[in-house]
Amino acid sequence: MITVSFILLVLAGVVLSVVVGTLWHMPQSPMGRLHMRYLGFDKLSPEEQKQKIEEAKPTMPKVYGAQMLLSLLTSVAVVTIVTMSVKNGVDLTVALGFIVFNWLCFIVPTIGAHILWGNCEREIAWQKFFADALYPLVTMLLTAFLVSLFV
Repeated sequence: MITVSFILLVLAGVVLSVVVGTLWHMPQSPMGRLHMRYLGFDKLSPEEQKQKIEEAKPTMPKVYGAQMLLSLLTSVAVVTIVTMSVKNGVDLTVALGFIVFNWLCFIVPTIGAHILWGNCEREIAWQKFFADALYPLVTMLLTAFLVSLFV
């Protein structure tokens, strides 16, 4: 049954995902620098980088909105797994195991396939794989921990 607390926890998970994603991909972080290299920003002059950023600005609200919807799906799953597990007497560590298992079986292969079949430079393929695979795991585990505080 969907309750107000369930909805609030899902929304908190979305906000947490946005915060983690922002910190994870900011240009000053190792993952952010890797992401910029993947996008080809390292080959652009500062003026060209500035121009690309300005060109992207009009579409950013839609992109962030779409990312928030995707994060909403993940948050619903994590909140459901943790709340249903704990309410049914399953230990939190087992619930976290369910989350890690889902990450390992669904997210890791999807990201791996994207790296294998995408346009990623081979020199950074493994770094990109781990950076892209670990971000959702961190977000999911932090969301699960947050939910566990309220269930």
